[in-house]
Amino acid sequence: MRWGILGAANFARTQMGPAIHAARGAELVALATSDPAKAEGFADFAPGLRVHGDYAALLADPGVDAVYIPLPNHLHVDWSVKALEAGKHVLCEKPIALKADDIDRVIAARDASGKMVAEAFMIVHHPQFVRARELVQGGAIGRLRHVEVVFTYNNPDAANIRNRPETGGGGLPDIGVYAFGAARFVTGAEPVAITHARVDFEGGVDVFAQVAADFGDFTYGAVVSTRMQPAQSIVFHGDTGLLRLTCPFNANLFDLAELVLETEAGKRTHERWPAANHYVLQVEAFVAAAEGADYACPLEFSRGTQAMIDMVFDAAGNR
Repeated sequence: MRWGILGAANFARTQMGPAIHAARGAELVALATSDPAKAEGFADFAPGLRVHGDYAALLADPGVDAVYIPLPNHLHVDWSVKALEAGKHVLCEKPIALKADDIDRVIAARDASGKMVAEAFMIVHHPQFVRARELVQGGAIGRLRHVEVVFTYNNPDAANIRNRPETGGGGLPDIGVYAFGAARFVTGAEPVAITHARVDFEGGVDVFAQVAADFGDFTYGAVVSTRMQPAQSIVFHGDTGLLRLTCPFNANLFDLAELVLETEAGKRTHERWPAANHYVLQVEAFVAAAEGADYACPLEFSRGTQAMIDMVFDAAGNR
């Protein structure tokens, strides 16, 4: 699958571009940027890269089969739809939309085009999440009673795109996607109600959220913030066991990807994945899905996560 990237984002240069080029069945062949100097870092690992001066030119390139979209959040829906209409497969950065209903446009474009499109929710392709889902749904911790998630980092830079309301910034769009989507993926359950939501804003974007939710058979709690010391973890607490992911979201960057299973009689099992790259695994899964394989997080899954984010804002009275 021949890939192009819409925009020379730093994350695309340092993470997703190399992952596309390293993935089996994929090759990075094109980049759209109005600044040729920004293409130099991509050409270092993708020699022969074609550089287009604008996004439309890349979408018109017959040598591109799929596009990766790392544009600002508020542009995700429109450019995903344009890429699908141009006959390209689409992997779009999260959040693919800023409201759940907006994802319906992308679903409709997907169905009309017959092309593969997904939100770049890479964590579900990492073996720690595949294993966590297997253990929790397989009864390894007994009856699940509570899920607790923490995902925080500190980014007070007002000029940073994540802190700009006009481009869809904010903590919940940026990392709440992970805090909510991870619990939904592992448990296979959906929130019945948001029972508590405190959301604090600075400069027009949310920077702190404390959330409690009812998932019917279990409760859920989360702290998501872009103004706190970096931390991340997920705990699935059952009546006969406890499962902890110590580095669930930035595996082997924030820390080593590790799963700890505690069961009765004090037994503790550790599983670690020092070499797994969830960005590469995501691209390989996407390529396989375009050829007919099942995909771990189709758009309908992404819509469910965005619906939970919408529920939190509504419960907090912020939107």
